[in-house]
Amino acid sequence: MALGRRSREHQKELFVPHERLPRSEGHVFYRKLNELLAEAEFDRFVEKLCRKYYDEDNCGRPSIPPGVYFRMLWVGYFEGIGSQRGIAWRCHDSLSLREFLGVPLTQNAADYSSLTRVRDRLPYEIHAAAFQFVLKLASEKGLLKGKTVGVDSTTLEANAAMKSIVRKDTGEDWRAYVVGLMQEQGVVEKDEEPTDEELRRFDKRRKNKKVSNEDWESKTDPDARIAQMKDGRTHLAYKAEHVADLQSELILAAPVYLADQSDHRTLVDSVLEAQVHLNEAGVEATIGEAAADKGYHAAEQIELAEALSLRTYIPEPERPHQSRRTDKPPEFKAAVYANRRRTKTDKSKRLQRLRSERVERSFAHVCETGGARRTWLCGIEKVRKRHLIAALARNLGVMLRALLGLGTPRGLQDEGQADGGLAALLHLAWLAVKPLRTDALVLCTIMTALRQTGANRVRYALAA
Repeated sequence: MALGRRSREHQKELFVPHERLPRSEGHVFYRKLNELLAEAEFDRFVEKLCRKYYDEDNCGRPSIPPGVYFRMLWVGYFEGIGSQRGIAWRCHDSLSLREFLGVPLTQNAADYSSLTRVRDRLPYEIHAAAFQFVLKLASEKGLLKGKTVGVDSTTLEANAAMKSIVRKDTGEDWRAYVVGLMQEQGVVEKDEEPTDEELRRFDKRRKNKKVSNEDWESKTDPDARIAQMKDGRTHLAYKAEHVADLQSELILAAPVYLADQSDHRTLVDSVLEAQVHLNEAGVEATIGEAAADKGYHAAEQIELAEALSLRTYIPEPERPHQSRRTDKPPEFKAAVYANRRRTKTDKSKRLQRLRSERVERSFAHVCETGGARRTWLCGIEKVRKRHLIAALARNLGVMLRALLGLGTPRGLQDEGQADGGLAALLHLAWLAVKPLRTDALVLCTIMTALRQTGANRVRYALAA
């Protein structure tokens, strides 16, 4: 075989025949996902839902189909891309993703600015309806229970820097504020401008250096709040809360709150939102039990949950005996005592283990591997839309893993991609032994393939 050499100059062809265009067989995961959505008529559903937000006379240039818009955001989750620019580039570059989106090679994939326009045009209710559609689909497949849920929260890094904060009363930025303090203390004269080194030295040494959300706000994103991130950094952030079904691991609600709203004030609101999603999806399930960590313990929330026939399993935090109030209403005390009795049972310990495993796993998938830990949007309404669609994509991954064994498109990276010939042979072997209804033959075929190729390759081959 002769050595191939890469030519430094390429002469572009004027005409390219159709049969010479590059082709892709597509990815098994995305192909199965499209089949699942086509069976449920997802595209027809969202197009009918979004029709009133566009020109009824079909004037002007056609927009991105709503189904393509949602698929591109799902690509951000499945490929671990957080920004819309990255999503648009990946969809334009990949042949398999073009097949998933239905974009022919003679057309360009949607630009990031088009995604922005569609997101701003469609309200949050449309995104919630798409989320509820997937919950309904999961219920029809027998995957959704919705009786016992786990609740937890995490912080999302906002698309704003601490350097952008300004005083709410005066509108001055951080530098002007520190310079004013230096002039008040006589470190510099009133007409003198300190250097950056003097400014940093003074700001580092001064005492009682605290930044409050009551006094400061971001100039670029007023909805962002100053909060401590999971790694200990102080940053402008939002708070995302997941309500997950502890049996199926499906996310029933993924609201986003201001970062300064504490956990013990949002528990019931999040569970009620999950119940609304179930009701709108036509799922005959009522949430009756909710497990959360001790940060959610508050007498008011526990009493409100009891009034709504919601049994809570929230460990009580250790507090000094003197700090326990005795002037609370009797119904508050009764609700707290009932929650305390429930947390001492074996069932409570089992639910807490499931909550710490499965709800935290949803954050790992959506925020870490799904690219949603940092938001690239300004405004809580936009962040809510994007995070809800990321949770929707995670639910699709959970469904495909339960139905086909395909949870993500990156499942074969550890063992290498299965070649088409091997997949075809395994598929033919499966079709040959399936009509025989002989468990021994099926087991022999599967075990032989397992030894030769590994479990992931067999799973993808049988799904193909």
